[in-house]
Amino acid sequence: MTTPRKSQICLEETPYYHCVSRCVRRAFLCGEDTLSGRSYEHRRDWVVERLKQLSAVFSIDICAYAVLHNHTHTVVRIDKPRALAWTDEAVIAHWTALYKPTPLVARRLAGIKLTAAEQTVVSNDIEKWRHRLYDISWFMRNLNETIARRANAEDGCTGRFWEGRFKSQALLDEAALLTCMSYVDLNPVRAGIATTPETSDYTSIQQRIEHFHRTKGQTDHTTGEMPPTPTGLLPFTGGECIDKEQGLPFSLADYLQLTDWAGRAIRHDKAGAIPAHLAPILERLNIEPDAWLDTMRDYGRRYYRVVGTREAIKQYSQALGRKWLCVTGASLQLYRYAPC
Repeated sequence: MTTPRKSQICLEETPYYHCVSRCVRRAFLCGEDTLSGRSYEHRRDWVVERLKQLSAVFSIDICAYAVLHNHTHTVVRIDKPRALAWTDEAVIAHWTALYKPTPLVARRLAGIKLTAAEQTVVSNDIEKWRHRLYDISWFMRNLNETIARRANAEDGCTGRFWEGRFKSQALLDEAALLTCMSYVDLNPVRAGIATTPETSDYTSIQQRIEHFHRTKGQTDHTTGEMPPTPTGLLPFTGGECIDKEQGLPFSLADYLQLTDWAGRAIRHDKAGAIPAHLAPILERLNIEPDAWLDTMRDYGRRYYRVVGTREAIKQYSQALGRKWLCVTGASLQLYRYAPC
């Protein structure tokens, strides 16, 4: 029996989630169909542009993404406090960027005075929309439905385009977040369609690298501020940017170096080892280096619904009202034992 999405999400325990959507049967999201000779590469732009649009509307930030031939990966951070702090007018503006306002809300926007009863209805609608604007299911619905409709229209067909509901995976700590983001950014490398992160088309890491090259030298040395983050992506605020704004808890330099090296080392005919100058970021997060590299090679089969330490998984399960969640032994291998 399918588990309701609300029974899989607990924002009190973690705001970070990894979402995967896969096309049904032989449907092509992107890439080239060798049987028909048709190219669907342009659909990758559909996904990237839609992600940018939705990140500006929802109180949900994009940490990482990868658009593959028949599936997408998206790592998001749900910012519930930001949505709760929005004014009623802000909620209406965000919601109506995607949907038509209800007749009563349209009258309010037109400056028509509402009765007390009508205002109560409008207030209820606004609170409903506020909740949806930080709901991961509504975010993914707006992403997948739009792509499916455009793809079906282009193919001249109807019916299901996606395999089913998107799969979500809770990332319970910084180590889990780093591991999942690197896995997502390195998907084209693992699939053999790219050799390095910078040549991995339609990934967040390629977008970050290209943006960095375009803007390097634009750092404000008087304030120490880094160049702005690419549109639609959550910034890195660790290291030199610590405490300046809310964002990913790593430095951009550490992440790019580690992921770039991992992309070159992930080969099934090569064991690989973490270079000494890249190990500190793993040590700070209490991650076992050799296990981390193994994880990059086989993440999809190592983790199921949650990623984190045994203690974090137990706490997350209890928060969902369950005794335990189905996990593999990979989390126990990935994390070093904490000192007594």
